[in-house]
Amino acid sequence: MENVKVFSIIIAVFSVLSVESVGLKDLKTCNFGAVYNFGDSNSDTGGGSAAFWPAGKPCGETFFGRPVGRGCDGRLIIDFIAEHLGLPHLSPYLDSIGTSFRYGANFAIGGSTIGPQNESMSLNGVSPFSLDIQIVQFDQFKDRTGYFYNRSYPRHRRNLPRPEDFSKALYIFDIGQNDIAAGLRKKNDSAFHASVPDIVDQLAKAVQNLYEHGARTFWVHNTGPIGCLPVSLRYHDIKPEELDEQGCLQAQNAYSMEFNRQLKARVIKLREELPHAALTYVDIYAAKYELIGNAKKQGFVEAVNICCGFHEDEIQVYCGHKQNINGTEIYAGSCENPSDFISWDGVHYTEAANRWVAHRIINGSFSDPPLPIKHACHKP
Repeated sequence: MENVKVFSIIIAVFSVLSVESVGLKDLKTCNFGAVYNFGDSNSDTGGGSAAFWPAGKPCGETFFGRPVGRGCDGRLIIDFIAEHLGLPHLSPYLDSIGTSFRYGANFAIGGSTIGPQNESMSLNGVSPFSLDIQIVQFDQFKDRTGYFYNRSYPRHRRNLPRPEDFSKALYIFDIGQNDIAAGLRKKNDSAFHASVPDIVDQLAKAVQNLYEHGARTFWVHNTGPIGCLPVSLRYHDIKPEELDEQGCLQAQNAYSMEFNRQLKARVIKLREELPHAALTYVDIYAAKYELIGNAKKQGFVEAVNICCGFHEDEIQVYCGHKQNINGTEIYAGSCENPSDFISWDGVHYTEAANRWVAHRIINGSFSDPPLPIKHACHKP
C-alpha cells in the first residue's frame, strides 16, 4: 500500500510539472461543439439496449431513477466528460426514440471489440458492432445528417448536428477490453500477443478514416486492469502467487499492459502520420489501478466486492436476474449504497467509481500529452 501512495504522489507531481511545461496558461479553451464516441459497454449509453435487449432494473437507479441503457447504477465516464464540456449526455446512434444528435452521437455498443470476432452475442456476449462497423455507421451518419440538414427548415434541424461542427468535435475511443477478454478465453498467450499489433492497427485505421473525413481532435483511452475485475477473481480457483500486491491477477493484467504498451506506441506514430491532428493517449489503466489500490482511503469498500448481484456460497446470479435455488427464487438486486462500491456488477464500475476516474483524467493527470480535456485540441 505504501508503494501505491508513493506512486500516486509521483503521478500528481509529474502531472503538475508537465502541464506547466506545455504552457497551459497560454492555451485557449477548445470549443468542442460535439463529441463522437466509439467503444464498448464502458461507454455504451444505450446502443446495446436499442440493438439487442434493454438493460433492466436496477441499472440506472442512482442518477436516472430508471434503466437508461447503461450497465451501471448511474453515469459512465463518457457522461461525466460530456457534462464537463457543457454538453448533453450523448444519444446512442441506434436509439430511434427521443434522441438528439445536435451535440454528437455515441456509437459504442456493449460487447464490442476492435477486431471482428468469430463469436456472437448469444454465445458469449460479443457484439457484431466491432469498431470497423461503428466507423461505417459514423460515415453514414455524417453523410445523411448533412444531406437532411442542408435541405430542412430551421425547426427540423434542431436535432441534427451542424456540418461545421464535425471538424471541431472531440472524437473519443474507449474500446479494447473485449479483445483482451477474447484472448483470455482462447487461453493461448502466444496467439494473443501475435494478434495485438493487428488489433492496434485496426484502431489506428479508424482514427485515420475519421481524420480523412475532417476529424482533428482524438482522445484515446487505453484499457483498464482486467485482472482486477471481481468477475475475474470470483469465478476461478486462484493461487496466492497468481495475484499482485493489489490482489489482481497478474497474468490477465499482463494482457492489458501489453495491449496498452503497443497502443501508446501506435498513437505516437499517428502523430507523425496525421500532422494536423491532436491525439491524446489516456491511461485509464493507471487511473483505475490507483483507485483499486486505494479503495478504502478513497471511501470505498474493498474493490473485489460487487454491489449488484447475488454472490454467496458459490452461487452466482448476475445483476438484475432471478434464479431458483433449491426451490427458492433469488433476485439479484443492488446493494443499499452503490456509492460505497467500485464494482457495480463484477464487470462494470459504479457511478461513484466512474466519477472518481473521470475527474482525474479530464484534468490531464493521466494523459500524454498531459493536457486537460478542454485543451485537447492543441498540439504541445
